Amino acid sequence: MRAHPLATDAVLAFGAFVAMVVGSFADPHGPHGPTFGTRTPEPFSLLLMLLGAAALVFRRRQPRAVLAVTCGLSLLELTTGEPRAPVAMCTVIALYTVASRTDRPTTWRIGLLTMAGLTGVAMLAGPLPWYAQENIGIFAWTGMAAAAGDAVRSRRAFVDAIRERAERAERTRDEEARRRVAEERLRIARDLHDVVAHHIALVNVQAGVAAHVMDKRPDQAKEALAHVRDASRSALNELRATVGLLRQSGDPEAPTEPAPGLGVLDELVGTFRHAGLPVEVIVQLEDVAAGPLPAAVDLAAYRVIQEALTNVRKHAGPGAKAEVSVVRVGPSVEVTVLDDGGESADPAPEPPDPGGGHGLLGMRERTGALGGTCFAGPRFGGGYRVHAILPLG
Repeated sequence: MRAHPLATDAVLAFGAFVAMVVGSFADPHGPHGPTFGTRTPEPFSLLLMLLGAAALVFRRRQPRAVLAVTCGLSLLELTTGEPRAPVAMCTVIALYTVASRTDRPTTWRIGLLTMAGLTGVAMLAGPLPWYAQENIGIFAWTGMAAAAGDAVRSRRAFVDAIRERAERAERTRDEEARRRVAEERLRIARDLHDVVAHHIALVNVQAGVAAHVMDKRPDQAKEALAHVRDASRSALNELRATVGLLRQSGDPEAPTEPAPGLGVLDELVGTFRHAGLPVEVIVQLEDVAAGPLPAAVDLAAYRVIQEALTNVRKHAGPGAKAEVSVVRVGPSVEVTVLDDGGESADPAPEPPDPGGGHGLLGMRERTGALGGTCFAGPRFGGGYRVHAILPLG
């Protein structure tokens, strides 16, 4: 029916025409109710019924024009027909169509005008007395048509609103899922970068030391190679733990090692000290009332320190020294990593390239994800400073 509206309306028009013709043979004033065969409609009334039914074929394309045509045909029948034929049935169907396809104020204006016009003409200009039941029936049928059309329109609007809300919720759910996937991919990429950059830098340094002292001091070379083995093992373990997050529910069980945090800060600093970078550490987190650090803040602080010390080891000059401080200040934790730049420190260093590597970007993204800030830039007199503020909330 929805695929072929014109054919559907043609069938409806034919059914209305048949009903009007059958009804025109019935006498509503029989002794025991309506009786058939006691009267015959006039040819002019049959023509009006045929024209009204033909107009209904186009009721969806031009609803108001069809209503105007059917109202005109009904007025002709009400003023001239004797006996009267039910041509007004076309107007009832047309009024229902207008009411179901327009807004409520328009429906009631057109409906009241149609009801009052047809009923008034039937009472004042028709051959029947003004109080005849046919006149009251015209008023009742047109009123019910307007009310039914308005109810159908309201129902359709309600269903459309529910459907649109469901589609919007589905789109929002899909967008939220895509956003979470993107955030998770970014977080995993940051973890992989932190792990690889830190441990590969240590492996590179220790391998260089081993190659340099292999012939003259084999004991020191052996110690450096041991550090290479430990750093590579740690890198593999952290990579395995990170990649384990990507497994599906049916995959083998992922490693259960906790994420690194400030609890293993001494081990992290020890790897840099073994690589030849002196590091001083100050940690002041003793606040029993505030409780332990949230896991996200603990991990972010560890990663900021790891990346900052890795950058010091890679970019600072020979003989550089670093200082690390982790201090709880009110509702946040402040992490600071300083270095003096080493022997080649420039008293007036150039500003860092804003489009640098992914390490500084990763630190800013980690702190920004927690609602904090991260500053990284050169120090006056030489060296570099990284300062991150991580809210505990």
